[in-house]
Amino acid sequence: MPTLAQLRVLVAVVDTGSFTQAASTLGISQSAVSHALAALEREGPGPLVDRSGGATPTALAHRLLPHARSALASADAFAAEQAAFAGRADGTVRLAAVPTVCQGLLPRLLRDWATRLPDVRVQVFEGDDDEMPRWLEVGTVDAAVLVDPRPVPDGGRVVARDEYRAILRRDHPYAGEQVIDLAELGEDGLLVSTGGCEAQVRRLHADADLSFRPAQHVRELATLVRMVAEGIGVSIMPSLGGAMLPPELVMVPLAPTRTRELVLTGPSQRPWHPLVRTLVEATDPADAAGAQPCEGCAPVTVRGSDGPTRGPGRTGPTGPAGPPRR
Repeated sequence: MPTLAQLRVLVAVVDTGSFTQAASTLGISQSAVSHALAALEREGPGPLVDRSGGATPTALAHRLLPHARSALASADAFAAEQAAFAGRADGTVRLAAVPTVCQGLLPRLLRDWATRLPDVRVQVFEGDDDEMPRWLEVGTVDAAVLVDPRPVPDGGRVVARDEYRAILRRDHPYAGEQVIDLAELGEDGLLVSTGGCEAQVRRLHADADLSFRPAQHVRELATLVRMVAEGIGVSIMPSLGGAMLPPELVMVPLAPTRTRELVLTGPSQRPWHPLVRTLVEATDPADAAGAQPCEGCAPVTVRGSDGPTRGPGRTGPTGPAGPPRR
């Protein structure tokens, strides 16, 4: 029977892609990581990690990881429930969000939570819209900031709203406009991110009874931003994404546009980690006073700090570092 310590090692190795980084994350030696993983592998039918050129999960590991994450989530929730019974808010919450939220909203919330809940640690996981509900239900994460969930989950809280806006180079002819017509924007070659806001941008066109004909599809939002900066086309993203833009790009309001609602919530099909409710209760609702995410962006009503945060790499929810995707 695997121990919790062995499961933590497996998850850390897969999430970081490195025995060295896993050891650093867990606060143990690299030798201890290697021995724990080897012992876990000896109990099963085969290796869990391909050690050639890094640390890549095998097919067996992919089947076992959801169970490992669920077991660890339950153990952590058990410890947090004990602390809560003793009147303490102490423990770690794994929180998932899309990259525009990681960049434009979470830094503010993280600072607020650190002030209000100093013994609660929040580990951020970055993913796509489609991944959030699945991660919540299988126990990969304890909480998520969902985009436009319908209905709003019981116990969830709307923590911010923002609008979809055009992204242009500063020297674009429309850059100085107060509002850009959506139909006219498409004439300049619309770029969309298949791993990000494409579904919402498609709905935006459908609402306006406009054909949706992107000039380019890219996977990563960082690639899309770079292409717009090079003058290859224009794009659309939520105003919170303004935190991700380089100086040569600007956001301009669109007509028509859509408002995006961001909801902090736990899972809908399994019990909530006790600290998730604590986080929700400590978070100002979207109708509270807040700050602008960037110059020229729609108001986003949240409290907190400045600066971006990032989530995991492409292997799935991992640790506190990795490339932006949306």
